[in-house]
Amino acid sequence: MKASQLRSRYWRIMAFFARATLGFIFWELFLPRIGLRGLTRRTRSNRYRRVAAQFRSLAIRMGGVMIKVGQFLSSRLDVLPPEITGELSGLQDEVPPEKFEDIRREAETDLGAPLSEKFESFDETPLAAASLGQVHRARLCVADAQGEFCNVVVKVQRPFIDQLIEVDLTALRQVGRWLQKYPPVAKRVDVPSLLEEFSTITRQEVDYLAEGHNAETFTEYFKDVPRVHVPRVVWSHTSRKVLVLEDVFAIKITDYNAITAAGIDRAEVANELFETYLKQIFEDGFFHADPHPGNLFVTPVPNPQGSGKTDWRLTFVDFGMVGHVPENLRLGLREMLISVGTKDAARLVRVYQTLDVLLPSADLKLIEQAEAELFDLFWGKSMSELRKINHAEMFRFADKFRELMYTMPFQLPQNLLMLGRTVAILSGMCTGLNPDFNLWAQLSPYAGKLVSDEVGSNWRVWVDEVVNVLKELVALPSQTGRVLSQMERGDLTVQVPAVSRQMGSLEKAINRLTGSVIFAALLLGGIMLYGDGKELLAYILFGCSGLALIWTAFFSRAGSRRFHP
Repeated sequence: MKASQLRSRYWRIMAFFARATLGFIFWELFLPRIGLRGLTRRTRSNRYRRVAAQFRSLAIRMGGVMIKVGQFLSSRLDVLPPEITGELSGLQDEVPPEKFEDIRREAETDLGAPLSEKFESFDETPLAAASLGQVHRARLCVADAQGEFCNVVVKVQRPFIDQLIEVDLTALRQVGRWLQKYPPVAKRVDVPSLLEEFSTITRQEVDYLAEGHNAETFTEYFKDVPRVHVPRVVWSHTSRKVLVLEDVFAIKITDYNAITAAGIDRAEVANELFETYLKQIFEDGFFHADPHPGNLFVTPVPNPQGSGKTDWRLTFVDFGMVGHVPENLRLGLREMLISVGTKDAARLVRVYQTLDVLLPSADLKLIEQAEAELFDLFWGKSMSELRKINHAEMFRFADKFRELMYTMPFQLPQNLLMLGRTVAILSGMCTGLNPDFNLWAQLSPYAGKLVSDEVGSNWRVWVDEVVNVLKELVALPSQTGRVLSQMERGDLTVQVPAVSRQMGSLEKAINRLTGSVIFAALLLGGIMLYGDGKELLAYILFGCSGLALIWTAFFSRAGSRRFHP
């Protein structure tokens, strides 16, 4: 690909993000500081939705990494507003296919032989076209297939994809440096590190040798689970840019009518899919991280007993994106599952701390109270029942915990990002298969099993719990004495974040009002002097009014910082 084309691509990406950044600064930072916060608030939803739609259009036109970025952003519910994540949630990794001659040339160059020598037949019409590669059906010679199977799918990388990836990532790193300068983003996520993680994952996706090994690892973990199937890899025909697999295409997991028509219980499929991921995450520490509809199939299997009921199995494809759960993270996630399964809000907050998902300023007691109420509101309800929850209940919860809702003291570490995205997609799939899918009914038995395994295999759990209780009882008298002593000395202080924030907001409002009055007075004085022909004095007042406007917009809030805890 020509250098001029790559430069043009780079500047198109940079121009989009520059416009989006400048628009954000103008609407969210400048206008509120000159008293137009109401206008900003009223137009916010439509503006966010419009920017997300523009990015979605750009991603579809450009392909490459940009579609992956859109899919990634759609999962960042902890950082981005719902207008953006909602608009991007439907972005599929499907783009117009490449010309077959270009795909043929790429495949033959990497395999070192013409396709006619490697395959008995090769379908020129792609079965699927994604942002990084596309898939074609083909047929092997029986000798090559060793008599096991002849029908295969061939995954071939798009031409120049390595160059396109580097250009896109270079542009995104520059955008990441911009974002890191904005404190609300910087305190929630390390953008440069996040982009490096994203870069690593993307490069792994274009290494088809690694993808083949991932598929075999997954097969090994599920070798004793008859309802899970993974296509076999034809290593004799596989290279870094060409991957040949057993053809296992069947009913897409989102083709609900076809699943029902095949005599398969969709609720059973949802339960099996969910249990499969529980095993991947909590037992294997290795999970399929891209469970979109094109990568999961329901395959009908003839019942050998002739009972008339159709058997089936879940078929996973595309292991370019996989996640690894290290032992320490897996232990933390197991604790989280147990906490949710047993409705233990205090334990759940401790897990949040272990997993480092709370900001340093988080009010732990308030979070624990909120979690306990959420258990009361949602625990045990199916998805259809959750949709029927009275809105008044949600408004009551939001009002009671408005301090928590305002601060949102949560952050998502890098090692949980891919897992969070996977779980979000998985939840949507299970609900689509079965609108009455009950998350709690699935979690409770598994959590009970984990508790049983934990206690049954480790008697120290009971000892640790007793020791913790004794420590708290022993420390209680001394803690009480310290509090009483502080009260006697008058040194006892109580932090009230809400009052501090309100005082800060009040001072900012007073500062803005003062600045606005001075600006208006100077501007009016300048106009009057200019009308009287005293131009020099008028220009001086105009200049002073400009300084007053700048101070009102950018510096009037500085005095309020001392109120923050």
